[in-house]
Amino acid sequence: MSISRSAIDQTIDQALELFSKLNYHVPGWASWDASMWQKIDAAHDNGESPDHSEIKRNGLGWNITDFGSSTFAKMGLLLLIIRNGLIANGKPNCGKTYAEKAMVIQPGQVTPWHFHWDKTEDLLNRGGGRLVVQLGMASSDEKSVSSEDFTVRVDGIERRMKGGESLTLQPGESVCIPPRMCHQFYAHPKDQVVLAGEISSLNDDSKDNCFMCRCVDREIIEDQEKKYLLISDYR
Repeated sequence: MSISRSAIDQTIDQALELFSKLNYHVPGWASWDASMWQKIDAAHDNGESPDHSEIKRNGLGWNITDFGSSTFAKMGLLLLIIRNGLIANGKPNCGKTYAEKAMVIQPGQVTPWHFHWDKTEDLLNRGGGRLVVQLGMASSDEKSVSSEDFTVRVDGIERRMKGGESLTLQPGESVCIPPRMCHQFYAHPKDQVVLAGEISSLNDDSKDNCFMCRCVDREIIEDQEKKYLLISDYR
């Protein structure tokens, strides 16, 4: 995947506009630009500002991917990790045992089939259009979605589904996705953009994602000075 810095910054600008439109409030650091980060870091190093190291240490902030498709509009996701703890030796090493994300999904834009070995999550439609979620249990070889029937809970109500079947979440609705339940989701192609959310147990995207498609590393084309920092820019 390659994406330009200008496209990243424009996409984050649009996300912040959507948050404002839907009256969805996020921490102030989500809109800090690169120069603000430099000032905050320098002030902390000089003992002039409080410790904000949890933001970078726990991987809070913006991420963007096209899952190796090279067609972000068709297959891709912009997300903001708002809250997260840390995992060491498979266990939380701080008091925070949960995570929260906000995700911006364009009409028809797919997040492809994947599952998590450890994480349990609630996938929420926080506003905008309809969110279509396809579900099924992972096969024994972890390379495909099983056709077996399974049970899922939609806002606490049990629902029996067939492997690969879709459900549609209206704004305000959510589905609970346990470990090894495959999921693929997209904003309904005939609707407006969706502001989705995820509330989960601790999130470790580096070790707890199993995608059915091949995902490649992202390359950023630095066509302009960065306005916002991605999580990868912290390093």
